[in-house]
Amino acid sequence: MAEPRKLPGLDTPLEQRSRLLPRLSPDPDAFGRFAESFARYMGTPRFLLYMTLFCVVWLGWNTFAPESMQFDPRSLNYTLLTLLLSLQASYAAPLILLAQNRQDDRDRVQIEQDRSRNERSLADTEYLTRELASLRLALREVATRDFVRGELRSLLEDLSSEQEEPDPEERSEAKPRRDRRQRSLRTQQLPRVRESGVAE
Repeated sequence: MAEPRKLPGLDTPLEQRSRLLPRLSPDPDAFGRFAESFARYMGTPRFLLYMTLFCVVWLGWNTFAPESMQFDPRSLNYTLLTLLLSLQASYAAPLILLAQNRQDDRDRVQIEQDRSRNERSLADTEYLTRELASLRLALREVATRDFVRGELRSLLEDLSSEQEEPDPEERSEAKPRRDRRQRSLRTQQLPRVRESGVAE
């Protein structure tokens, strides 16, 4: 009797099977750029104009040309034109969806960057707000210009009032000061004596 075939366990890797057709792996970025350019071109008035001219020429040739020269006769209801347009639509729809998906991915990345930028700007704004509040609190304790002016004015008023009304003690002290000044003036006026003893 033949032994039953054992299935490999989870710890055993599966053997790679040979493929009949090779696996295609196109560059997604290059294909995505092509899809975006194609979708962008299909949304332009130029494409609509060219497509309209193509259909008019096709229908006009296969309607008014001699039957021997018609390649898509009217009797067959323009089967070839219908096939070409459906083929174009079947390829255009996935390409447009691919371009839209890439645009959505870019928008998502842009939204994330905008969100992080907004969070940073919000943090900076909150920091600046806290700094301004601390500066305002610190400036409350600092003497302002008006306060300093008021204090200086009061000091000047006190000094001017003291000069206008001298005390009696200051009057008694003023006389010895005058005597000292007169003595210093007298000593300055004394003649100088030379070494020989003759006054100048």
